[in-house]
Amino acid sequence: GYITTSKDDRGRKTVLELISDTPARVYPVGRLDRDSEGLLLLTDDGEFANSLTHPTHHVPKTYRVTVRPTITEEQVTALTTGIEIDGRMTMPSEVRVLEKKEGRVVLEIIIYEGRNRQIRKMCDALGLEVARLKRTQIGSVKLGMLKQGDWRNLTDEEVHKLMVASSLDRKNLK
Repeated sequence: GYITTSKDDRGRKTVLELISDTPARVYPVGRLDRDSEGLLLLTDDGEFANSLTHPTHHVPKTYRVTVRPTITEEQVTALTTGIEIDGRMTMPSEVRVLEKKEGRVVLEIIIYEGRNRQIRKMCDALGLEVARLKRTQIGSVKLGMLKQGDWRNLTDEEVHKLMVASSLDRKNLK
């Protein structure tokens, strides 16, 4: 129900309202649409944010996606190899079927770019309805048991690993 932006001229709730007690000015790294949930990074470092979201750095983003009604091997293959959305092919992704029940399938999808509503558009192109979409991991940082609306600071090790994954800290590697 929150949108991933710093301000909204239409008066909708923004993710920054969840951390209003934070003294520093921060902004979201990437985005989740209002109907999605899960891990969202916030930072006060613009270079860091850009390095994490730039598609040339291929920082993996992992999602747990519930689709309806079911999924075929051909659809899994299409998700894996790439799908044309908005006139361009998506990069290959990793897809695992986690659970299959009557009328729904739970997938783990790992993408390496972050185009606007990418997973929803990929599924829509294949005739799959996304019932739930939750980002569970960015790079090596996992959502874990953090509850909806809660937040925590990243550890120094998590920040370093994200910097390495995004190529920002390549010059400092030993």
